[in-house]
Amino acid sequence: MFQIPLALLASTILLLVQFSHPLAAAESTPNPPKQGAALLKTDLLGVFAHPDDETGMAATIARYAHGQHAVVAHIYCTRGEGGGNMVGTQSGAALGILREAELRDCLNTLGVRYAFFLDQLDWAYTESAAATLAKWDRAFALEQLVRLIRSLRPEVLLTMNPAPNPGQHGHHQAAGMLATEAFAAAADPNRYPLQLSRDGLTTWQTRKLFYSGAGGEHVSTISVTEPLADGRTPAQIAAAALVNHRSQAFGNFANSPWLQRPQGFTLVKSFIAPRAASADLLEGLPVPDEKLQPFPLGSDSPAPPLVLDFIPRLAVQNYRGWVKAQGIEHVAATFKTDLPLVVGEPNPVTLRFQSNLSAAVDGALNLKVPEGWQVEPRLSSIHVGANDSATTRFNVTPSTNRLADGELTAVFETANGKTSASAIVHPVPRLLVKRSPTAPMFDGSDAGWANADWTAIDQTRLVQGKVLDEADSSARFRMTHDGRTLFVDVQVKDDRIVSNIAPNDIKGHWRSDSIEICLDPQAGAEHTMGCYKLGIFPFDSTGIVRAARDADANQGPMEETAPATRLVSTRTRDGYRIQAAIPFAEIGLKAGARRLGFNLIVYDGDKAEAAPGENINKSRLAWSPRPGVMGRPEDWGRIDLE
Repeated sequence: MFQIPLALLASTILLLVQFSHPLAAAESTPNPPKQGAALLKTDLLGVFAHPDDETGMAATIARYAHGQHAVVAHIYCTRGEGGGNMVGTQSGAALGILREAELRDCLNTLGVRYAFFLDQLDWAYTESAAATLAKWDRAFALEQLVRLIRSLRPEVLLTMNPAPNPGQHGHHQAAGMLATEAFAAAADPNRYPLQLSRDGLTTWQTRKLFYSGAGGEHVSTISVTEPLADGRTPAQIAAAALVNHRSQAFGNFANSPWLQRPQGFTLVKSFIAPRAASADLLEGLPVPDEKLQPFPLGSDSPAPPLVLDFIPRLAVQNYRGWVKAQGIEHVAATFKTDLPLVVGEPNPVTLRFQSNLSAAVDGALNLKVPEGWQVEPRLSSIHVGANDSATTRFNVTPSTNRLADGELTAVFETANGKTSASAIVHPVPRLLVKRSPTAPMFDGSDAGWANADWTAIDQTRLVQGKVLDEADSSARFRMTHDGRTLFVDVQVKDDRIVSNIAPNDIKGHWRSDSIEICLDPQAGAEHTMGCYKLGIFPFDSTGIVRAARDADANQGPMEETAPATRLVSTRTRDGYRIQAAIPFAEIGLKAGARRLGFNLIVYDGDKAEAAPGENINKSRLAWSPRPGVMGRPEDWGRIDLE
């Protein structure tokens, strides 16, 4: 038998013991694995509302993650459980599970290392940040976001622009607001001190805060078409990643040309010296804490002697107050007041004067409106006290012949010169709904509709997409009431009717051919939580008319949320016809009320071979058209009950 010499055996055991010791192993490893706080140290942190919101900056994320091996983390306010589903019947919490799985596949391809959720509810499409934050647990979400920033210690924070532009989802606005507030709060030892004393964290000052999109003086523009080490471009990596959001109809994103475009980011806050234009979000980083200092990004010029401002709609008022509180007024410097005005009637408009002069000032105010519009009074004399403010009201009557946006201009002339202000004025239509002595026959016929006039919705009233001609997509509607019920008759021209929605999938009406009836008992509400919004499929896959309330405070199938509403749907030689009887009680119309907000939206999808539940939405027309109008009752038309 072979015997190992005792001396050799002893030396072998000693070597094994040495190399099994953790310290010895660490000394022998050139790059020991990161652990603890070092493991979480992040270069770029993105804060979003829903899974798939990273789309607008996905190519940039791919460039940094793959091209520079940056550590990237994402935080999502919700799991997207309020969205549509183009690949199955999951909805609510079940859809959130699916969307999280899709998201993690997407982020794995993008190169995002960490993903976290703030566990807020994705409850509907809205254009209101106020309604969103009222529905969410704002305090809890902000505390969680601060905890994550203090844990991840990002160099740069990227988020969504919270400005209430038409078409900007209220959840997106809220995500941007929370991220902005957390940027400051994470560095403040007086905010959430238990995170410091009990959680073992320290304060952290993120170095830069960017909003997606180019605007303002300091913009970083990121090119995404240069090949990386593996030969792929960041745009190609982003395309391959985003197709994972299949439940949201992203399956064909791989060929989207807009992913090739440079992506812009607006610098909102910076603790290192900024450049007016940059091609690198991480430029100048890292910087040690002791060298950080806040750099003002707005204008440092003194306040003008006199400021004029049109009082905007509530969402814009809230936004301007918020940016002032956050010390980022520069991001709203070019944000114009937006005023929805009802055509054919006087609309009160308020103009505010703010004087920074040590003496009172008197002057003449001249108002200019689009051609064919009326303003009263056009000229007036104004007095503003020293270092004081004043307001004046006047009436603007938009022409009934024009639905395009215009501009309202105020010029205030004093002995020292002229000061001006302007606002976007958006006309919204109105109708008189005549009372019928007897309710219409509810059988798809014309009986009982004799006193109701038709109103057309043609291709000029485009909200989204493209319409080829009148036969492709157009509509006309008429309404009447009997004092208790609103009757709506809609005739849609559609040369290719698609019915790909199964009986157990009655939601997300925008996915297929449908109409949406929008009613606002407040006649100009800031959000849809008090509204009645009914999406109607003329035919489900079995040929039956079906509907569901959407994006209001009572969402779900009509049988549950609007059981007293009645629907009739029939095919016509050039499309389909839907008649609806909607009780005032279900609308929420108070006794004696005579004015409502109203919109009718027509959705068209022409994919004859559409899969069940597939999103085939090609275009949207509306009586009162504007991007995102389905979530903004202020921009709906008005109806008056005779």
